[in-house]
Amino acid sequence: MASSGSGLTFKLHPLVIVNISDHYTRVKSQMNPPSLTCSAPSPCALSNGADAPDSADPSTSPPTPRVFGCVVGVQRGRTVEIFNSFELLYDPKTHSLDRTFLEKKQELYKKVFPHFYILGWYSTGSDALESDMHIHKALMDINESPVYVLLNPSINHAQKDLPVTIYESELHVIEGIPQLIFVRSSYTIETVEAERISVDHVAHLKPSDGGSAATQLAAHLAGIHSAIKMLNSRIRILHSYLLAMQNGDIPLENSLLRQVSSLIRRLPVTESGKFQDDFLMEYNDTMLITYLAMSTNCSSVMNELIEKFNTAYDRHSRRGGRTVFI
Repeated sequence: MASSGSGLTFKLHPLVIVNISDHYTRVKSQMNPPSLTCSAPSPCALSNGADAPDSADPSTSPPTPRVFGCVVGVQRGRTVEIFNSFELLYDPKTHSLDRTFLEKKQELYKKVFPHFYILGWYSTGSDALESDMHIHKALMDINESPVYVLLNPSINHAQKDLPVTIYESELHVIEGIPQLIFVRSSYTIETVEAERISVDHVAHLKPSDGGSAATQLAAHLAGIHSAIKMLNSRIRILHSYLLAMQNGDIPLENSLLRQVSSLIRRLPVTESGKFQDDFLMEYNDTMLITYLAMSTNCSSVMNELIEKFNTAYDRHSRRGGRTVFI
């Protein structure tokens, strides 16, 4: 599939990915309840983008559901920033969206977020289908150039990139006939402070039993180790790429060199004397807090031991005239 030549810069927020994933998970779990055995296709199929099974044969795998919705955000010049999304109703018989529901959701959304506009729509699947172009054209009266965000729900452990693709539509002449086709567009992940906190909270959810302190510490250290390992691998890739560029194996890219130069300029900041002083001060404060916590814990254990000793020997001391240990 061709790449986009519009020159637009797309910024995708994690909330959109979380919303699409949650929408797909809910629809899939409703289609395949764990304790429900279907004898007829009608009560067990959802009308949100998935057809009912042809038979009730247990060996037949259920169809993969597709979910649909709109993505909203802002466009500033040549930069398109996708902030949020909301779900839409899909009619599998007519292969179209519920327009009345869409207009109602748009009106309600504008009351809460007056600066956000509908930028396009989203769906799930491994690749864009021909039928997707009908939905794409139906939204052109709302946005003359809508974007299409496609999330691939299948798990591929070998894939390191996010399973999200953003498509634009371009008019190409194919066999003398002008046709709209989907073209891939590159994007970057953009986050704000609230999203970073939310994503970090979701990624470090505690088990239902709470877990022990050692288990939580091990999980925290494992996360830090994975982050450092990933950073090391990315630096090695960048270093090998620059060596290949220096040796003339690949052509020079000035934009990439400027980004690398900007990254390197930040390194001397971490080697300054002020950074070392601040780091040692924070390290000493952390160690002091740890020592105080251990001392408090020891004092608490000692107090419990003294209380148990006094309780055990209180009656005997009153009878024998001995002094109670305090």
